[in-house]
Amino acid sequence: MSARRLVRVMRDPGGVAALDARGWNGLIAMARAERLIGTLALRLGDRPVPDPVRPILRDARLDAEREARQALWEADRAAEALAGLNVPVVLLKGTAYAAAGLSAGRGRFIGDLDILVPREAMGPVEEALLRAGWEWVKDDPYDDAYYRQWMHELPPMIHAARDRMIDVHHTILPLTARQTPDAGAMLAEAVPITNELYVLSPEDRVCHAVAHLLADGDLAGGLRNLWDIHCLLEGLDRQAVEARAARHGLLPHMRQALRLAAALYGDGARLTLWDRAMLARLLARDEWGRERRKWLRFAFYLRSHWLRMPPAMLARHLWAKWRKGHRPT
Repeated sequence: MSARRLVRVMRDPGGVAALDARGWNGLIAMARAERLIGTLALRLGDRPVPDPVRPILRDARLDAEREARQALWEADRAAEALAGLNVPVVLLKGTAYAAAGLSAGRGRFIGDLDILVPREAMGPVEEALLRAGWEWVKDDPYDDAYYRQWMHELPPMIHAARDRMIDVHHTILPLTARQTPDAGAMLAEAVPITNELYVLSPEDRVCHAVAHLLADGDLAGGLRNLWDIHCLLEGLDRQAVEARAARHGLLPHMRQALRLAAALYGDGARLTLWDRAMLARLLARDEWGRERRKWLRFAFYLRSHWLRMPPAMLARHLWAKWRKGHRPT
């Protein structure tokens, strides 16, 4: 029930008035597990809450503000490192939301810095980042070759002094994925926010969030991702969003994301059986925020890899990772 309680409070913060101590414990545990605690704190605003809850929400707001400042500083450092290359540097995900002042960025915890650059610029970008102090997170020949041949990004890098990671993308889905979004069109219509940095167009921001949630991952953290989509849709024309999704081969995923976002955070939607299976995965936590429904989570883990690559490649890849000791959690 705690996952649904979190969803209800995100949709209608006034619902916290009816919570008892156990209800508050479950709500906070779930919000932390889904990395929505900062957003929840801002949604609750000045509403009266129990005394023990007040410092938790205050700290969550402060943590989110600190992460946003760190993310924007890291984006500035990346822009400085890449300034001489004369290539567009497009911020993605949480850093983009914070830099553009979007509602999706309010209270959002931001992890890695994700950027999109033209594929032909990946070599010079990699060299510039290495010169500026970034280094490889892993020294694994298999992973390095896999990323460079089949993925949509370089192997992850981390700054030696600041301990902050950067993911450098040349498109938004793996090259082996069934969908092939038009990265060139995304770069061409990106919106400048400084002399060096850009963000995706409003419609492309939704397309990227949808691709990340439904065409690439196992739905882990999906409640936050759907909240992003719900916020990113504010003020946009649905037909324009769907037309852009069709351009990127993402229209079925877009329509499903619109249904799921409306079902959880909006005015409701008519759901298919597959939508309901998705919701079961999204809500698969107990009252302490711990993941449950292990086999359902494992099924979606397999699905995420199935979406990324053909069957023969998938079998080889999973076997290689298994031999190296990787196990899905």
